[in-house]
Amino acid sequence: MGRIFAAFSLAAALAVCAAGAGAEALSALARPDAARSSIRDEGRGVVLDLWLSLPVPYRVFTLTDPPRAVVDFNEVDFAGFDPARLARTDRVGAVRAGALRPGWSRLVMELSAPLPVDSAEMRRDSRTGRARLVLGLGAADADRFAAASGTAGPRLLGVPEPAVLPPPRRRQDGSRALRVVLDPGHGGIDPGAERDGVREADLMLTFARELREVLRRAGMEVSLTRDDDVFVPLEHRISIARMAGADVFLSLHADALAEGRASGATVYTMSETASDRASQLLAERHDRDELLAGVDLSRQGDRIANMLMDMVRRETVPRSDKLADALVAGLTDSVGRMHKRPRLEAAFSVLKAPDIPSVLIELGFLSSAQDRADLASPEWRGRAARGIAAALAAWAVEDAAEASLLRR
Repeated sequence: MGRIFAAFSLAAALAVCAAGAGAEALSALARPDAARSSIRDEGRGVVLDLWLSLPVPYRVFTLTDPPRAVVDFNEVDFAGFDPARLARTDRVGAVRAGALRPGWSRLVMELSAPLPVDSAEMRRDSRTGRARLVLGLGAADADRFAAASGTAGPRLLGVPEPAVLPPPRRRQDGSRALRVVLDPGHGGIDPGAERDGVREADLMLTFARELREVLRRAGMEVSLTRDDDVFVPLEHRISIARMAGADVFLSLHADALAEGRASGATVYTMSETASDRASQLLAERHDRDELLAGVDLSRQGDRIANMLMDMVRRETVPRSDKLADALVAGLTDSVGRMHKRPRLEAAFSVLKAPDIPSVLIELGFLSSAQDRADLASPEWRGRAARGIAAALAAWAVEDAAEASLLRR
């Protein structure tokens, strides 16, 4: 394993560059000053004194078999520089320097004895802007030197550590409990639809809590995007589902129509093309509420990222469609009366997670007296919850069977 000397090296180089007026940017190419640089004995050790045209990020480590000291830079142009001129001590043999990889260069000193790194500092001349790397190597026995040495690994100073990612999330295959995230629509400063003192945000939170208990009794793991009357941005609701490792995302709503009549439950899946004008207006109104709450959802997508998400959606969209069909069947069996078109599509932002089967359930319309009475009834809500639970259980079995046929 690698032993990289003094994690402060990069921070020190950055601080040196930032100090004083006229400091050079780290992105520039530094050049060594051979006439002023040297390698000299100092006590039982050796000092490398390397002058550069400007400070750059660097790191230092040692290697064994044979013993070597290595300095990586971001970046020093060693073209035309003869590193052999630096070898002015018997404790240092050959010295090599040159390009390592794009943006990085390396200097290697072959040592005649184990000399671990004692100190390293890059100093900057505030008057000229030039930099001076002073590297001190001290004496040690072979065992101590070996313990402090090794290959440096892939990390270079100035490059962020690679993110530690969890293992890829596997599609549910029936080997564990189904993970369901319930999303009670609206909340906080966004009450949603309101009729006769009934607020959509309050009603959906009540139903989500009741549904959570029904699903848990059915053996499912359940999380809510909100468990209080608080505002949660649409995109954060999706993030909550992803952090929970959701197999299913159900957004719960009960809208109201300003014109016309509609009643009964409807199940929506994501589509950029709405099934009808009413569905389009409904999706626009939901997203407009989000914008009015102070969150701008407009973002320019990265071309490659969009391509990758489209690839994921090819698997997820059919699963969402089957989930929606199962929910329509489950709700029909449990509550009977549904919307005249119970299965619709619209561009709801909350359904745009490419990797999680997602549906939006409009349990009814607060503009309908019958729907308001149903939604206010604990008995009706209980039947609706049991219908959703049965639908999820049936879908999970079919989805797991399909997953077993996929090549891994």
